[in-house]
Amino acid sequence: MDQELAKKIEELELKINDIHKTLVTAKNIFKWSMIISLLLFVIPLIILMFILPSMIDTMTASYSGLL
Repeated sequence: MDQELAKKIEELELKINDIHKTLVTAKNIFKWSMIISLLLFVIPLIILMFILPSMIDTMTASYSGLL
């Protein structure tokens, strides 16, 4: 009886270790997907901070004669 119980406990430990590895991998994938999504959202905003004022200046300069 003890040997069967020990064998089942070992099997359960192996299954738990496999689940742990899978969860760590999923956690890493989720973390990197969040980082990439944030970068793909934030980098264009930073670029717009520098480009938008010059675009507005150009547009207002072209309409300055009309105003």
